[in-house]
Amino acid sequence: MSSAQNAEALAKADTAPYVTFSLADETYAIDVLQVQEVLKVAEIAPVPGVPDYILGIINLRGNVVTVIDARRRMGLEDREPTDTSRIVIIDVDNQNVGILVDSVSEVVRISTDAIEPAPEVGNDTSSRFIEGVTSTDEGLTILVDLNKLLSDEEWAQLREL
Repeated sequence: MSSAQNAEALAKADTAPYVTFSLADETYAIDVLQVQEVLKVAEIAPVPGVPDYILGIINLRGNVVTVIDARRRMGLEDREPTDTSRIVIIDVDNQNVGILVDSVSEVVRISTDAIEPAPEVGNDTSSRFIEGVTSTDEGLTILVDLNKLLSDEEWAQLREL
């Protein structure tokens, strides 16, 4: 292996792939290994008596998938879905869940060295799932820990839907 190839292999070892998406003009990133697929917004069937951040359920090739409104969950202002809105199907502890986002951008590699701890801002609800932040030429990217998007009790509630 040449020194250039060795350096490239080392660089890749210290980076991880993330899917980036936007919410309210901010860029967020989630671990690409937890993303199953990205869908255009289709009809979401409402479910009565669920928390307000749950939009409802969709049928994904015969499987029922609960869809969460990422804006509501993160304490952002509501917005009707647009042509660029997407449902990102994620896998958290072998449970598929959809999250509605404003748009999905790309897959990027983020260096582990470039990730800074999450600043102590916002309320506990919104800050608990922020894994860290990284700066790019386009601005800040907020890394989301999907495992902490909901509490253990909320994940349990979703399993029962």
